[in-house]
Amino acid sequence: MKNMQQMMRQVKKMQEEMQKAQEGLKEKVVESSAGGGAVTVKANGHKEIIEIAIKPEVVDAEDVEMLQDLVLTAVNDALRKVDELVGKEMGRFTGGMNIPGLF
Repeated sequence: MKNMQQMMRQVKKMQEEMQKAQEGLKEKVVESSAGGGAVTVKANGHKEIIEIAIKPEVVDAEDVEMLQDLVLTAVNDALRKVDELVGKEMGRFTGGMNIPGLF
């Protein structure tokens, strides 16, 4: 019985640490760019895009498609980097196991 109580305390402590880590991810920022820095995107660890910067020289009314492609590329890369960040930060709790729905 004593062993079970000790295990439950450890589980509770781990849950609290995971919660703190998840909250801390909101403060972590990744950055990605496309077109040699023409478009830059920043996202936080909660997969929220917090900034998009577009250099004026890349804005061309005759070639909107290129700008759309640059934005799309930078956003997708930023979100991929967030996934890597979350996997790294939270992986220490799961021992590298990918547990769907955990984070």
